[in-house]
Amino acid sequence: MHIINIGILAHVDAGKTSLAERILYDTNVIDELGKVDQGNTQMDAMELERKRGITIKASVVSFDLHGLKVNLIDTPGHADFIAEVERSLSVLDGVILVVSAVEGVQAQTKVLFSVLKKMGLPTILFVNKLDRPGAQSDTAVEQIREKLTPNTFPLCQVEYAGTKQASVIDYRFDWETNPDFMERCIELAAAHDERLLEAYVNGEALTEEEVKEAFGRQVRQANIHPVYFGSAMTGVGVSSLLDGVARWFPANDHAEGELLSGVVFKLEKEPSGEKIAYVRLFSGSLSLREQVKVQRKTREGECETRTCKIKKLHALRNGKAVPAAKVTSGDLGKVWGLEDVRIGDVVGEPSPLVKHVSFAVPQMETRIEAAEPDKAHLLYKALTGLSEEDPLIQVMKDDAHQDLYLRIFGEVQKEVIEAALKEHHELDVRFSETRTVCLEKPAGTGHALEMIAEGDNPFYATVGLKVEPGLPGSGVVYRMEVELGSLPLAFHKAIEETVHQTLKQGLYGWEVTDIVVTLTHTGYFSPVSAAGDFRKLVPLVLMEALVQAGTHVYEPIHAFELTVPASVMSKAIYKLSAIQAVVHETAMHHGMCLITGTIPVAATESFKRSLHAFTQGEGFMLVEPAGFVRMHGDVPARARTDSNPLNRNEYLLHVLRAY
Repeated sequence: MHIINIGILAHVDAGKTSLAERILYDTNVIDELGKVDQGNTQMDAMELERKRGITIKASVVSFDLHGLKVNLIDTPGHADFIAEVERSLSVLDGVILVVSAVEGVQAQTKVLFSVLKKMGLPTILFVNKLDRPGAQSDTAVEQIREKLTPNTFPLCQVEYAGTKQASVIDYRFDWETNPDFMERCIELAAAHDERLLEAYVNGEALTEEEVKEAFGRQVRQANIHPVYFGSAMTGVGVSSLLDGVARWFPANDHAEGELLSGVVFKLEKEPSGEKIAYVRLFSGSLSLREQVKVQRKTREGECETRTCKIKKLHALRNGKAVPAAKVTSGDLGKVWGLEDVRIGDVVGEPSPLVKHVSFAVPQMETRIEAAEPDKAHLLYKALTGLSEEDPLIQVMKDDAHQDLYLRIFGEVQKEVIEAALKEHHELDVRFSETRTVCLEKPAGTGHALEMIAEGDNPFYATVGLKVEPGLPGSGVVYRMEVELGSLPLAFHKAIEETVHQTLKQGLYGWEVTDIVVTLTHTGYFSPVSAAGDFRKLVPLVLMEALVQAGTHVYEPIHAFELTVPASVMSKAIYKLSAIQAVVHETAMHHGMCLITGTIPVAATESFKRSLHAFTQGEGFMLVEPAGFVRMHGDVPARARTDSNPLNRNEYLLHVLRAY
């Protein structure tokens, strides 16, 4: 059986989840339609998803369509979960992008389409809510062409838009009844097909099948985007949309003997704690009780490989996950037995077909605590479990004060985490105010030395360290000027590990990077010296050297592309300059102005929220991480979460356990 993996994307409240429900109903997967406003939809399983009417986690369900197996992944549309969207896109063959016939093309629609365009994913547009008052199909198409892409092509005609009697009539690829439609179709396809263009210019007769095939080829290459119309609530136009999915999207065929290659794109957990991995197979097959290779790239770019045995295997069939002996290429499977598995892991061998899954690094931080202090240990355990399922959640523990911190993308993510902890772990939590995560870099050179049995050094160790600025992007570089044999290997290892750990917090409490640390002196007493002496002494020496060198604080910035009406260009640039954004270029096109530059991460969300008001809903902004920029004047500091080696007396009281 041929298999297609599709996703549904949309701006919040454009009707994406409602469309998914209608598709499942029309393909006999469910017997009754769920409604988002009633909180009983099939695709939104989390309580918060039902309560807020938004999709947070990607859901997966399968159905049969005209002899095809279709795996549908219903993805989030909210900006805070854009990383979840990108992760899901990496396993898709095509996407349905939903646009409201009432609200038209909205800000997040533009963001999503830009991601689809960058990834080259075949996309069908579905103009939804045709039955709602104010629905305008022609205006929606004009907006799509103006704000998304001119390479769109409506494949049906709309009647009685904006009324409960709204209906659609499909255009047929037929020279006799639709010559104008066929001409427009050829013109659009010929712009990307030299052979078709030559035939058209030379006046060669083209059959309906040739035109249809040329059109489909350009859709599959993401050069043309068909437009369908309808209503997820009434079901009008959905059957035409499904015909388009079967006709235009590329299907996967299974060939025996292919090398196994797949990627983990979603994780769930059993009540017992065992992980369930959702795997998209690009080639080869998975079989029950088979030994498979699982590969992961480390931050250093190295490849970690391990072998795991598949304990249990489920295939997706007609809305259910059912036990299976085998899952073949092109399909999705639920797999038990992949120990320590993470999202993005490659199952089998890497392949060009496996799209790279990149995870944005969260650049905001908040402290989280249990409403009942005696449940703090349960909170840490629950957060650790959530972070294993979702790489977007990063948990850090302050061992000195036992505080818990989360790295997040936005305020809505706080609400999601809070709801998940309440729903699945019965934990009530409180958050501190969110702050931006900065970095420190050394300003100069410093050197410090603590000699064994000299001064007030209470440790059986000698350590000398020099710090100096490193190359941009080099991170922490550790070097030695002493002989490797000057210390037992375990002591050398303790020094290096402690250097890296200590630099997690610099003079202002932020992580230190782009620094070179050189070990200049060592010494020990045998047999009394231990690795612990070096682990306790290194922070004092390293921080003394860092104080001599000094550090600069750097804040994260985004590169942005801002599109606003030409009439408010000056206002937009003024507002950007007021928040220390830097404008690089401006360009005019069809009455809209494209402004590019950089903006502090701390100011990005508030500026995005102000866009709707001063652009009358016409402005939208695309951002992506663009590194860090040095801050001047009063710089932000982060409270220390260690034993504070910057204060010698306080530090020694802690590590010598003098309390």
